[in-house]
Amino acid sequence: MENRIIDSNLKDEDVFEKNIRPTSLAEYVGQQQIKENLAVFIEAAKMRNEPLDHVLLYGPPGLGKTTLAHIIANELGANIKTASGPAIEKSGDLAAILSTLEPGDVLFIDEIHRISSFIEEILYPAMEDFEMDIIIGNEGKSKSIKIDLPPFTLVGATTRAGDLSSPLRDRFGIVNKLEFYTDDELKNIVKRTSKVLDMPIDEDAALELARRSRRTPRIANRLFKRVRDFALVDGDGHIDLAITLQSLDRLKVDKYGLDNIDIDYLNALIAKFNGGPVGIETIATAIGEEVSTIEDIVEPFLLQEGFIKRTARGRVATEKAYQHLKIVNQNSLF
Repeated sequence: MENRIIDSNLKDEDVFEKNIRPTSLAEYVGQQQIKENLAVFIEAAKMRNEPLDHVLLYGPPGLGKTTLAHIIANELGANIKTASGPAIEKSGDLAAILSTLEPGDVLFIDEIHRISSFIEEILYPAMEDFEMDIIIGNEGKSKSIKIDLPPFTLVGATTRAGDLSSPLRDRFGIVNKLEFYTDDELKNIVKRTSKVLDMPIDEDAALELARRSRRTPRIANRLFKRVRDFALVDGDGHIDLAITLQSLDRLKVDKYGLDNIDIDYLNALIAKFNGGPVGIETIATAIGEEVSTIEDIVEPFLLQEGFIKRTARGRVATEKAYQHLKIVNQNSLF
C-alpha cells in the first residue's frame, strides 16, 4: 500500500510530533470531559499521596493517547517509562521494565491489546498488589520468587478495546474513550502547531486544513507540515488559504479528507458493483488492496462519515457517496 498522508497510524515522519506535544492538561486541545475528570483524579491522588489509579485510553489512532499519557505523568510530577505491547514478548521483558520503576512512576504501554495472555498473568499482581512473581532456575530446579514493586500507575493505550481480555480491562480504575475532534478543535491545534513551529497561518487556512484532517490531530499536523513546505518553496513563507488549497490539491486530499484510495474504493463499489451490496474480499480484489488494509484503514472513516454502510450482505454505497463522486444513483430512480 502506498504511503498515505491521511493515514492516522504513526509513521517515522511523525517524529516532529514530540516537539509540538502539549505538556499539560491546560494546553491539550479537545477531549474536554476526559481532561476535566483526569484533573480531579490526579489532584485527589496527589492530596492522598497515593498513585493514580491505572488508566486505560482507547480510541482510533492519532487522537492523542500517547500525548495524554505523557501529560498524566507531567501533572503527577512523575517520570514516565514507555513500552509497546508487541515488544513485550517474554516474561523477562516485562520483569526488566517493572524492576526499573521508582515510586510514583507512570508506566505507559502502547498497543496493550497485543500483549500475550501469559504476560497478562504477570501484570495482574503487579497492577493489583504491586508484586511480581518470577520463576528462576531450570526445569526441575525452578522456583518462584515474589518481588515487591513500588506503587506505580499503568497507563494503557489501545485502538482495539474489544481485543482486551475482561480480567485486564477490569483492573483499570479509570477508562476513557477518546472521541474524534471537531473542525474548531482541529483549527486550534493547527494554530498552536504554527506558533510552536514559528510558521504563521491565516484563520481560514487553518480551518480548511482542519476540515480535511479526518477529524484527527495527527493528520492535521501532518498536513500542516506538508503545506508549510509548499508555502516556503512556492509562496512567501506565510500560509494563506490560496497556498493551502493549492497544496491540498497537489497532495490529492479532497474537501472531505478523502484521498485516491478512498475514491478508488467508492468508485469500485458504485461503478463495478452497482453500489452494492458486495463483500469486502471482492472490493479488495477490485482495487488491489489487502482486506486488512481496507478494514483497518480505509473503511472506518468512510463508515463514520456516512459514505458507506455495512449490511449482512456486504458493503453498500450511500447517497452521499454518489453525490460526492457526482454520479447519478440509478437505484434511487426506481
